[in-house]
Amino acid sequence: MGKDGSLKESIYHSILEKIFNDEYKPNQILNEKELVAQFGCSKSPIRDALITLCNEGVLRCIPRYGYEVIRLTRDDIIQMLDYRLILESGLLRSCYHHISEAQLVDLAEVDELCNCSTEDVWIHWGYNQSFHTILASYSSNEYACLRLSESMQQLKRAYAQFYWNKWDNMTQPKDMRYHSQIIENIRKRDIDQAVEYLKADLADFGM
Repeated sequence: MGKDGSLKESIYHSILEKIFNDEYKPNQILNEKELVAQFGCSKSPIRDALITLCNEGVLRCIPRYGYEVIRLTRDDIIQMLDYRLILESGLLRSCYHHISEAQLVDLAEVDELCNCSTEDVWIHWGYNQSFHTILASYSSNEYACLRLSESMQQLKRAYAQFYWNKWDNMTQPKDMRYHSQIIENIRKRDIDQAVEYLKADLADFGM
């Protein structure tokens, strides 16, 4: 990757982090001139980063005006969660019978980290993402695992949108309370009940 490519990646991640951290808010307009001044570089890597974010559905290009931070609607999030349920339950059904006790112990350790990390929104989210991606990885379907990671990256924006301003007022987040039941029912090889708890877990997103 050349210098411009590396700079574009840096700008891309910086803009994304500002969206995650509520510095750039839903429906806010970003423009190239301000970003050039902010990052102290030419328009080319700025534009490349903005185009990538548009292609990923994070921004919307408004010709001769700027780039709007897309607000995720309740319907958007419901569709993403429905997609995750179809994907994750299918992967779990395909592999639950050969998930080992050692793998379940690993999952339980991640679950414990989920329950302990409630002071920082992104540490909390990161452990949640780890729980689901590790569980999906037991299917050995790398393509599906990549799609799950992409979906959770999109939902990270929704998590920021719905939780960021009220996180400090939350005593104990409840969006990961079904992890232990998922683990226990996999251990018992009760796949239908494990999927029911997975469904309840995803429904606990907190909208």
